[in-house]
Amino acid sequence: MNRFAEKVYEIVRKIPAGKVLTYKQVAEKAGSARAARAVGNVLNKNYNPAIPCHRVIRSDGLFGGYNKGSKAKEQILRKEGYRGRE
Repeated sequence: MNRFAEKVYEIVRKIPAGKVLTYKQVAEKAGSARAARAVGNVLNKNYNPAIPCHRVIRSDGLFGGYNKGSKAKEQILRKEGYRGRE
């Protein structure tokens, strides 16, 4: 695993239930502000349940992709108490 992926996983692991970050915010925290798409590619390959990649959403407030399907991502976030843009 490369250093960027390690940083992404470290950041995402710390997102509490019911909260989200955008792909862009994760990229910025990982030190590569313009790497939002790369963050998505890293998270798409994650199958470790200790890394809650479902808590990373698009900058426009939409849920975005998820390796178990977008509907599953939305359901998990709603169950955790995330209400979206208010």
